[in-house]
This record gives sequence, structure tokens and C-alpha cells, in this order.
Amino acid sequence: MTTIALYNLKGGVGKTASCVNFAYLAAADGFKTLLWDIDPQGSSSFYYKVKPKAHPGIKKLITKDADLENAIMSSDFELLDVIPADSSSKTFDIMLEEMKGNKNRLKTIIKQLEKDYEFVFIDCPPGFSALSENIFTAADIVLMPVIPTTLSIRTYHMVKDYFKEKDIDLSKMMCFFTMADLRKNLHNEIMEELYKDKRFFQNYIPYLSDIEKMGVHKAPVMEFANSSYAAKCYRELWTEIKEGVL
Repeated sequence: MTTIALYNLKGGVGKTASCVNFAYLAAADGFKTLLWDIDPQGSSSFYYKVKPKAHPGIKKLITKDADLENAIMSSDFELLDVIPADSSSKTFDIMLEEMKGNKNRLKTIIKQLEKDYEFVFIDCPPGFSALSENIFTAADIVLMPVIPTTLSIRTYHMVKDYFKEKDIDLSKMMCFFTMADLRKNLHNEIMEELYKDKRFFQNYIPYLSDIEKMGVHKAPVMEFANSSYAAKCYRELWTEIKEGVL
């Protein structure tokens, strides 16, 4: 089982759209896949039209005796299940509190899934916290979308520094460019410079309207625009990621 956490310190970088599309593509490739929506905004759950049933309570998901089975729900797509977000702020606060002092809590919980799934994708909340440290420790890959702008590059270096500070294996941190516009000299220059860091996949996701339309269709790009350039870009990037981790 490979656990991939989609993360960025800031929001609005295409993290959730990428998580939704990668999970879809993994399942389409025949891998039993789970998407766990931990972001309190619940956007991944929204895209997959999955709402929590009688929620077992967040404590039952994150304590040492956690039982994830009751929280896992089927999506409309074969081989793809979802743990939907419980979007209440109280729930998120409880999760943060439970993770304090034990950076391996989430890793222990996710281990329950290894016989049932080949890929687990985590849609992470932004920011640094005890929860993010747990996610970084639990994940095999922390996949970070980066917009090629000055502020995003600063964020990228802040995340690298956090990994070093918390003694988290930096080789887990893998990145790709998103919302890239090669008509802009700045985007080209930043991408060229950061590719030298050997932490970025070569394929990238351009700024495209079809990706924005995911919210309208409540679906991955491939479901409503399968022949589009956006779908092509996601497929090519997913192939590169998959080859890098399998």
C-alpha cells in the first residue's frame, strides 16, 4: 500500500483538484483506492458527492483503537472509496488535540488499511500543526503542488525547512507545478530554476478552465472532459508519479 498526502502550507494551489483526479486515475488503473478527506473544507468529498453517514465521531477515527470501516463510503466509481470530511470546526479541533505528542498516531491508524487498498490519498488541510506532522510521518509521499510564483516558492522552502526541523525524511517530499502559465516569463524562469532541485516531476498542470469546472460537474476532469488538455495533463503527470513510486 502506498499512502500519498496532497499538501501545501497555503490554500488555493489546486491541491484538492489534484487529489481527486489522482485518486480517480489510480482506481481507473485497477488499483483499489481510498481517498481520505481530512481538509475541514471537505472539497474532495464535495467533488465525489459523498457525505458522512451517521458519523462515528472523529475520536473513533483517530484514537489508538480506531476503526475506520464505518467511515469508509463507496464512490460512484469502481475501486474508489472515500472517507468524507466531517467539516465542523469542533471536529478539526479534536483531531488536532488527539495528535499532539504522538506523531505516529495517524500512521498506526492507516496501517489498518494495508490489506484492503493499494493506494491511499489524503487531502490535507493547509498549515503546520500536530496533524500535519502526523500526516507527513504516515505518508510514503508528501505530494506538493506548487504555483510558479514568488510567494509559492517561499512556501516551498518553508515546508522543506519544516521537514528538516521535525526530522522527517525529506525524500518523501515530491512536488509538481500547478496553475502554470508558460506565457508568463516569471513562471518559466521559476520552473526552470526549481527543476534543478530534482524534487519536481517534469509534467505539470497548466491553468485551465476545465479544472475549474470540476466544481460545477462535481466530478474528476476525466468524467466530463476526458479528451481535454486538462485530462491529458493529469494522466501524464499521474503516469510519471506512478512510475516513480511503484
